[in-house]
Amino acid sequence: MSSQSPPVVIGIAGGTGSGKTTVANVILERVGAQNIAFLAHDSYYRDLKDLPRAQRDLINFDHPNSLETDFLVTHLETLRRWQPVDVPVYDFTIHSRTSQTRHLEPQPVILVEGILVFAEANLRRLFDVKIFVDTDPDIRFIRRLKRDLVERGRTVDSVIQQYETSVRPMHLEFVEPSKRYADVILPEGGLNTVAMDMVVARIETLLARR
Repeated sequence: MSSQSPPVVIGIAGGTGSGKTTVANVILERVGAQNIAFLAHDSYYRDLKDLPRAQRDLINFDHPNSLETDFLVTHLETLRRWQPVDVPVYDFTIHSRTSQTRHLEPQPVILVEGILVFAEANLRRLFDVKIFVDTDPDIRFIRRLKRDLVERGRTVDSVIQQYETSVRPMHLEFVEPSKRYADVILPEGGLNTVAMDMVVARIETLLARR
């Protein structure tokens, strides 16, 4: 299979709670989940199991240094050579990787999603299509608040403190400036049917060429 053209690689970036996952799900549904390998940048957070819990809670998880991006790049390059990878599984409640991995086979389309995927030049160069999901800050904050309360066992005060001290400053420093690298900017994300039609058509064109 190595003689094949490499898969089409699509990067989806945007602020926390912007709707990146919704965009990814629309692409999965319309292009066909059987044709797509999905990678989340969040899976590659650095393993902090050797740090005391109190120190883990002080880590700025919205800074690029909190992610092992080179590991993701290696996996993405492996998938582009039509070889499978074992993706780490991260536990956000304890800020460390689990002993489990997720086996991922290469597919004609690879989706890579994360707030900082366009902020890293060595990762950005691998994308054939770069999509930035642009959503108002108040909506993004509400979505993040709901997610962290329900899925990550956080308190309202801790979510607000993290948003003020790291999420918002890092968004302004790294995420928002990375929008200039996007090929497509999607206001309203996956709910923008006209933009999604264009994105899906572009992906299908790239697939047909390969």
